[in-house]
Amino acid sequence: MRKTPLALAITATLSLMALPAAAQQATDVVTELEFGAIVTSGNSKDQNIKFKGTVDWDRGDWIYGFSSDGFRSSKNSELNAQRLYHVGRIGYTINDFSFVNARVSYEDDRFSGFDNQSDFSVNYGRNLLRSSSTMTLAVNFGLGMRRSEQNGLASDEAIGRLEGNYVWNLSETASFTQDFSLDSGSDSSIVRSESGIQSQIMDNLSLRFSVKLKHQTEVPFGRAKTDTETAATLVLSF
Repeated sequence: MRKTPLALAITATLSLMALPAAAQQATDVVTELEFGAIVTSGNSKDQNIKFKGTVDWDRGDWIYGFSSDGFRSSKNSELNAQRLYHVGRIGYTINDFSFVNARVSYEDDRFSGFDNQSDFSVNYGRNLLRSSSTMTLAVNFGLGMRRSEQNGLASDEAIGRLEGNYVWNLSETASFTQDFSLDSGSDSSIVRSESGIQSQIMDNLSLRFSVKLKHQTEVPFGRAKTDTETAATLVLSF
């Protein structure tokens, strides 16, 4: 079967992430596991289990990252709700202020009306608030492609991407984060926002409260355009 340009781009990105960096030591690896309860509104209206895992490798000028999060709901031992969202990144630091990255994502949301949606983009970014000792802000923008599959049919579209990541260290043990992204295409646009407050309980255990929003301008008939998630989770870091 002939691969689409998006599939080839995703395959290339994942292959690069798997390349061994024999000449560099993986001395800075950060892993987080998150688990808790979640209350949703929009297409999903139920009490669910939320889970998330992230791994970040800092290898000098190169940075690799992967995250996987979602939720699961079941009644009478039968699965009736599930969403999975995976993101992989490769970034290269140009200098203290600038960077480039390639990003690939895949989402399987049983409530969205799509079989799945995936995207790939190449982005240029800037690190702002460099003079602040308690705040960081990274903004990046780029171009890519999105693939949507619905009822066995697939469609591809070019997208423009804008993303912002803000962190405010409120104290030595507490922080506020705000992530925002816009993927704009000719068929539809997707806006994602996640706000979170995290407080350290023990050396490697934190409590996190987060509010997540996803809005898609064009969705299948009978589906809500906006989904929200409000979650309280425990975060294990190591």
